[in-house]
Amino acid sequence: MTTLYTSDHEWLRIEGDIATIGITDYAQSQLGDVVFVELPKVGRSLKKAEAAAVVESVKAASDVYAPISGEVIEVNEAVAAEPALVNSDAGGKAWFFKLKIADKSELGGLMDEAAYAAHTA
Repeated sequence: MTTLYTSDHEWLRIEGDIATIGITDYAQSQLGDVVFVELPKVGRSLKKAEAAAVVESVKAASDVYAPISGEVIEVNEAVAAEPALVNSDAGGKAWFFKLKIADKSELGGLMDEAAYAAHTA
């Protein structure tokens, strides 16, 4: 399992040809208390950098972008039902959706943990 990051503060955990996607702890700390999460529909095809989900906090609403292209195969209903999970466990239980990866070459432009840490420093 590999974890990669985008400059827009999404994380992806890659297992085979499936990517689980959420927002980083840094992103949730910038948003403040999350009050609403809108997830994409299962079966939707997403292109890299396309808005896929929405996170609303008491401060702002932000789009969550697809870090790579693929088809949504699962969404996390728990995070839609309990948006505060994003604040308590952004990198774990509060994942947003899973994609079947369309083109693994798109993973090349993403950051590893060290590069992401430098990006947010």
